[in-house]
Amino acid sequence: MNVGASSTRTQSVHLFPIPAHACRVAHLPSTKFDRWALARIQRTVVSAPIRFELWDGFALDSGAGPRVGTIRFRNRRTLLGWVWDPDLNFGEAYMSGAVETSGDLVSILEAIYHALESSKPRAWWLWQPSNNGHAAKHNVHHHYDLGNDFYRLWLDREMVYTCAYFPTPDATLEDAQVAKMALACRKLRLKPGDRVIEAGCGWGSFALFMARHYGVSVRAFNISSEQIAYARSRAKVEGLTDRIEFVEDDYRNIRGTCDAFVSVGMLEHVGAPDFPTFGRVIDRSLSENGRGLLHFIGRNQPAPLNPWIRKRIFPGAYPPTLREVFEHVLEPHAFSVLDVENLRLHYAKTLAHWRQRFSRSAPLVSEMFDETFVRAWELYLAGSEAAFGTGSMQLFQVLFARGASNAVPWTRVTG
Repeated sequence: MNVGASSTRTQSVHLFPIPAHACRVAHLPSTKFDRWALARIQRTVVSAPIRFELWDGFALDSGAGPRVGTIRFRNRRTLLGWVWDPDLNFGEAYMSGAVETSGDLVSILEAIYHALESSKPRAWWLWQPSNNGHAAKHNVHHHYDLGNDFYRLWLDREMVYTCAYFPTPDATLEDAQVAKMALACRKLRLKPGDRVIEAGCGWGSFALFMARHYGVSVRAFNISSEQIAYARSRAKVEGLTDRIEFVEDDYRNIRGTCDAFVSVGMLEHVGAPDFPTFGRVIDRSLSENGRGLLHFIGRNQPAPLNPWIRKRIFPGAYPPTLREVFEHVLEPHAFSVLDVENLRLHYAKTLAHWRQRFSRSAPLVSEMFDETFVRAWELYLAGSEAAFGTGSMQLFQVLFARGASNAVPWTRVTG
């Protein structure tokens, strides 16, 4: 995910207020109704080798295989919340401490994802409206404006907050992020003098990489003022201000033409209702022989974002299917798709690195924010790793060009 980040927070901030009763331990014995509710929960993931336990020690074990972990409910309210809406209320209960787990959290979540049936339809309100300029700014503030110091604790030295590319399984995160940027440049066949437009530039690492190593000129757009300032500072220090313009503005206001249009980790923030708008921006920007690259989180089947992730982590986000991107972004303008690659296992490995680094920095994060924030982000990172590892989520790279252009790669770029 890559849209923006900004100001530093040093004081304790309660971003996720939790009712005081949410994490109280229930001292009363469980009832038949409680045990019925627990059995109902277990049946929804009957093949998951997980032990479900109530506050008084009553437990149901799965016979599906060696146990990977235990989920313990600390009170009846939490138990019934899971029955009512597990997609939303498991996250709420975990971050408050009203649900406890033992065993590796990623393994527990992977077992649940494998056991769940196909996604069920969600309520109409989970299909978000258009992310207009005001909504986009709000959404960026909610997630990315948590402070550069926070992200610096667990990202790589280039501050790249998108899927890395691991040429070998033992590559470091730093090397894998550089390899990802190099792979994208090779796919785009960048050469000195090319004009590049980047929609959603994060901390500016990719724009700097393209200008530094490929001799291109870049106009990079972002709606986070603090992050744009950070990127401009880096460009000045590296002597690249003559090749890069970091623009503080919404992607809808992109003007001018380019030889290459690139968007890494932003399309999932555009929102399905605004895909046609995004396609029109690309169409008016690309030159006659232009080519483009979209790098984004996606799905195999249409579904809204998990409601807890949407509420607490990424408001307004929507991971699209390839069909949705083709139909609403590329096909209306007769763009020719040249290559599609799925890097979901690379994202699972990226998240494993982030999660390990975040865990080591948890005491500092707790001082910056609070323990509830730490637990929320532990769950978000673990759940994301499990989602990409089990195939619930995908990471697509789509290379495209003007349909009538023959200025396209003769052979496919490989790692």
